Amino acid sequence: MVFDPTKESSSASAIGRRRFLSYLLAAPTLTVATEILLDGAADTAEAAVPSPPQLIGETVDLQDVINVIGAPTSALLFQITVNEDNTVTVPLPRAEVGQGLTTSVPMLIAEEMDIPLANITMPLADARPELLYGQLTGGSSSITSLYRPARLAAAAARARLVATAANSWGVPGDRLTVSDGVIHAPDGRSATFGSLAVAAAKAKLPDLPVRLKPESEFKLVGGRVGRLDARRIVTGSNTYTQDLNVAGAKPCVVRRPPTINGTVKKVHNAEAVKQMPGIVDVATIPTGVAVLAETFAFAVDGVNALDVTWGPGTVDDESDETVRRKLRAAVGPLGDPPVKLPAAGVETLEMEFDFAFLSHAPLETNAAVADVRDGRAEVWAAVQIPTSTQENVARELGIPQTSVTVHVMPSGGSFGRRLFNDAAVEAALISQAMRKPVKLIWHRTDDIRHGRVHPAKHHKVRMHHSGDQVLSYEHWNAAVDTSLEHGFGDALTTAASKFPAVGNESVSQLMFRAMVHCPYNFGAVATHLHEVSIPLNTGSWRSVFSLNVRGVEEIAVDELARRLGKDAVQVRRDFLKDDRQRAILDKVVEEGEWGKAMPEGFAQGIAFHDEMKGVMAVLVEIDARDPQHPRVVKAVMAVDVGRPINVSGIEAQALGGLTDGISVALRGGLHLRDGYFLEGSYHNFHYARQKNTPTDVQIFVQPGEGEPGGMGEFAVPVAFAAVVNAYRRATGIMPTRFPIDNELDYEPYPPGPVPGPPMRPLPARN
Repeated sequence: MVFDPTKESSSASAIGRRRFLSYLLAAPTLTVATEILLDGAADTAEAAVPSPPQLIGETVDLQDVINVIGAPTSALLFQITVNEDNTVTVPLPRAEVGQGLTTSVPMLIAEEMDIPLANITMPLADARPELLYGQLTGGSSSITSLYRPARLAAAAARARLVATAANSWGVPGDRLTVSDGVIHAPDGRSATFGSLAVAAAKAKLPDLPVRLKPESEFKLVGGRVGRLDARRIVTGSNTYTQDLNVAGAKPCVVRRPPTINGTVKKVHNAEAVKQMPGIVDVATIPTGVAVLAETFAFAVDGVNALDVTWGPGTVDDESDETVRRKLRAAVGPLGDPPVKLPAAGVETLEMEFDFAFLSHAPLETNAAVADVRDGRAEVWAAVQIPTSTQENVARELGIPQTSVTVHVMPSGGSFGRRLFNDAAVEAALISQAMRKPVKLIWHRTDDIRHGRVHPAKHHKVRMHHSGDQVLSYEHWNAAVDTSLEHGFGDALTTAASKFPAVGNESVSQLMFRAMVHCPYNFGAVATHLHEVSIPLNTGSWRSVFSLNVRGVEEIAVDELARRLGKDAVQVRRDFLKDDRQRAILDKVVEEGEWGKAMPEGFAQGIAFHDEMKGVMAVLVEIDARDPQHPRVVKAVMAVDVGRPINVSGIEAQALGGLTDGISVALRGGLHLRDGYFLEGSYHNFHYARQKNTPTDVQIFVQPGEGEPGGMGEFAVPVAFAAVVNAYRRATGIMPTRFPIDNELDYEPYPPGPVPGPPMRPLPARN
């Protein structure tokens, strides 16, 4: 099949002279894969790499960088199989971590093939090393990067089925129509896709034009569709890693050191623990001592019975206070502004803020199943970069990557946590040591205390303004360094070579510059990242740098308005760069009735954000009559992410981002003391509960055009800032540490065994 650019909608016309090819895979029914090549170019994936945009100033978004990373193999992403029962199977080359890809991507397939959405099955694809970095889920890039490849693959499959019917009936293909997976001829004959699947797999057909449906004719895309897995999720029948019943794999728990990254010096009673009821085996691995048992309860009893001498951790001398001092020192004294200022009439606004460490705390704790034997490894885990998991497991086991199979499981939450594959590596090492398959489950306390955390940060801003003009805006972001060892860092390093303007910047600096963009005309803008190396376990948390940088920026805009004696909305409208931004701001102002009278102790707050090819504004109302325990009572959100795929999915992402923003602003922080985090479960990690979230939430999704942008992360900074601005307006207090309410109101678990009384064996099920 040959891609025909003259028949393509405008959004895909950039393919230009590239030839879009489809080919059949060996299968009893139609299975179509795809490939894109340049006319006259060598038959290599590299030939399909687009010319990268220049990373200069604010011209490149992180999604541009991720798309360059995945471009060499983007046309190989989808393999579409049409089954004889008229269903279609399409493995998803991404992770499903709750963002709804297994609904929105089938919508694209169904739209392009003209088949019922219910006919599509979308399992998660195993690790596919041939995709290089193309199987990466992160940076809110999935819809952006899959939008065109999914449609092209679906259109190729549809074209072959129609051509097969045309040949069989002796009717020109352009006289056939398709609806709901059925091909219709003018004389009344019809055939389902499934009835043609075998013939289409065997038919000898010439190259066929692949024409995408004009976006103006979309019927499904852009509407509201409930998640296809919603019933399985709410009824408990969805299969997550911890639900797997892999033959012979018994529950396993690891006794971990009392402080972060501590080491095992000696296990004194391993043999005695092995003799306990229900215990199958005990093994020492680099991160602790693993206990395999007949039930999870027996395994917990086993780890608590272990007598271990531990070596020191890597941050035993660190606490919140020591980290905060290091971060503040990293900023140091402020230098000269980035622009020469007038001799008179210039005012200076300076602000400082501190942010606590944060836990990802997904509902599903870290888990993996592994079966290592005979020089091979098979692993089941929820991972966002499965090829990186495959590489890391192979390296740690000392076997070739080709000997490792990684099955990607749905994730019960992630927020960036599943970018790391530590559970998969641990499970593989335990299985290798015990020579048995294992089902590793992290205890909740271990997940919070020994998992990945969003780094603590210190921010300082300085703004020079004269009259109604901002002459310069400077922002220093000092942060404990964010680990990119999960494989995303390698991908960004590869991408950096394709951006000449990057030079020798570090991967963190590249990621920072690609994520953080000031949406305002603030004169000379300079935003700096100062990373402080502290050897604890950090990771990308939802919105990574933008949460704090853009959140603080929006707080500063409110303070500027206050200094100027102007309305906060008007100041934003005056300084925003384009009409698309102002339109989304105006939407929340109108729908949220900005400026209405509020009772004492109540106030509105507003904020704006522009990232990931989308724009969003949030207006909240807060009840801060008790300044120590404020509560958001209403939120109005407006978002434009370009062409929406599933409006319901966008609304869900916005609501999740609102909850995260409320948490970061008000209560969701960790406490580091003497090398470990004091929080150990949901009851003392004070993330937002239902009682902390508004009962009145209105979300307005604008009907944008063109290709879609990202949605998974960029609601967090704007929601956070709106809450803080509302709190400032309601109380007159400018908070400088977040979360605002971060006092210890509980007795922390001591470091050591799994907290709580000994667990009892689970009763046998009838």
